[in-house]
Amino acid sequence: MNAHQPPQMAKANGIELCYEIFGASDAEPLVLIMGLGAQMIHWDDDFCRDLAGRGFRVIRFDNRDIGQSTKMSGGKPLRPMELLKLRIFKIAPEAPYKLWDMASDVVGLLDALGIRKAHIVGASMGGMIAQEIAMQYPDRVLSLTSIMSTTGNPRLPQPTREASAILLAPPPTTKEEYLTRFGQTWKVLRGASFPLDEAKDLERAERTYARGLNPAGVGRQLRAILASGNRKDRLRSVKAPTLVIHGTIDPLVKMEAGKDTAASIPGAKLLLIEGMGHALPIPMWPTIIGAIAEHAHGATKRG
Repeated sequence: MNAHQPPQMAKANGIELCYEIFGASDAEPLVLIMGLGAQMIHWDDDFCRDLAGRGFRVIRFDNRDIGQSTKMSGGKPLRPMELLKLRIFKIAPEAPYKLWDMASDVVGLLDALGIRKAHIVGASMGGMIAQEIAMQYPDRVLSLTSIMSTTGNPRLPQPTREASAILLAPPPTTKEEYLTRFGQTWKVLRGASFPLDEAKDLERAERTYARGLNPAGVGRQLRAILASGNRKDRLRSVKAPTLVIHGTIDPLVKMEAGKDTAASIPGAKLLLIEGMGHALPIPMWPTIIGAIAEHAHGATKRG
């Protein structure tokens, strides 16, 4: 049975996380971790249903500081001088929490759900969190899939100017401005035109807005990424079977970052998707979902 449980709250790592489950209760657990400032619904409902239909209990959730999970406090908006210090002097900005705290949130969610081990799939910042889980909690990870993410290696190519501007733009002040910005943002991040996705942007933006925005939380998440440093050397310790997926035209986390991630994790497989930017476009779902499912099932058989 391909059941779908409505959103619920779980206590995890001292906070509350909003989560949702697709798929049979006895299927293999697979956790989806979303990226910077992105709510769990950015793992599209149909994407989750498709994965669940391939034999997984799919769990998506709002990271701390986003959607309906606990809102944290502290941390001012990033200043240009902090970014300059990071780039030139490698002085990391201060952050109220780091990526490893967010990794512990995910493990806390697994604990709350009574799950001993799961397949861990993360996109962008979610990929960074997934990497941290694989390093800190190796016995909780059946397999790792890191999508459009990075090692944090400072030598990697920087985002395009347009993609950087999206990250650092002041938050919209009205709903209309937010809805317009949503479409503009994803047009840049996709790196190309995807009419099926563009047709859904307004509906996705409305749903995201209705669940609640937290611009200060997005700023704290960005600080967490920048303050967590370079994982490249530590990633050699990853034991979980690993798949790295990356688009060839990603404007935010360049393709070289995906190659660097795969090269840093022993035995990792790399899947480059031609014409994919920093998004999960609908026409590419069969490739992405197929690769995740094949990798996870393969890891289970080997284990």
